[in-house]
Amino acid sequence: MIDEANQHENVQSSASDASEVAGGAAEGAAIGEPTLDPTLAATPIDSDVTTPPVETVQTAVVDPEPFVVSDGGAALSEKDSEIKLLKSQLEERTNQCVRIAADFDNYRKRTQREREDLELQVKCSTINELLPVVDNFERARSHIKPQTDQETTIHKSYQSVYKQLVDCLKRIGVAPMRSEGKEFDPSLHEAVMRQPTDEHPEGTVMEELVRGYVLGDRVLRHALVKVAAAPEPVITSEEADQSGVEN
Repeated sequence: MIDEANQHENVQSSASDASEVAGGAAEGAAIGEPTLDPTLAATPIDSDVTTPPVETVQTAVVDPEPFVVSDGGAALSEKDSEIKLLKSQLEERTNQCVRIAADFDNYRKRTQREREDLELQVKCSTINELLPVVDNFERARSHIKPQTDQETTIHKSYQSVYKQLVDCLKRIGVAPMRSEGKEFDPSLHEAVMRQPTDEHPEGTVMEELVRGYVLGDRVLRHALVKVAAAPEPVITSEEADQSGVEN
């Protein structure tokens, strides 16, 4: 009887232990903790047997942040390369525009200079055709000496035409050279005669045979001049006799 009573107590204690284990499992399931198998809870627990600890299974959570950062870094590097490419293209286009502007400015200056040179050449060519007419007027004024009133009237009439022509040439910048008494300058004068003299230093323009003209800094026609030369040495009779004796 005592053994039966002890067995009955053991069964009741096992049942109470099982109910406690089942309640703990239910409570663990409610709070998200790992639960034990009910069959294991119903099994009597031997105090001498050491049960291994129940390992809690943890769910691996993937952190998406590294992938987002990686994608963002690739996008930033791609944007940087695009910005660098756009900057290089902008710099290239800017340099191209600067070169085109410089080339156009040089072309404008060159064409303007060529146009001015062409206008000056045409002007000089036209004036050179008129200079012989001026020379004829000057020769007529120096050679013709009117004797009667009628000749004087004719002389004054064509001299008025000469004066009008000279005034027109002055207005466009033509000026005659004043060469007499100045030193011979090959850029302005053309020597057609040389006369030995002691009245003027050697190389001095003695006479202007044909007047020269300039247009600004440009020579339209060189002046034809007579230039003074060094006087020839005078040989006396004694020096001539002496040279003859030496010979």
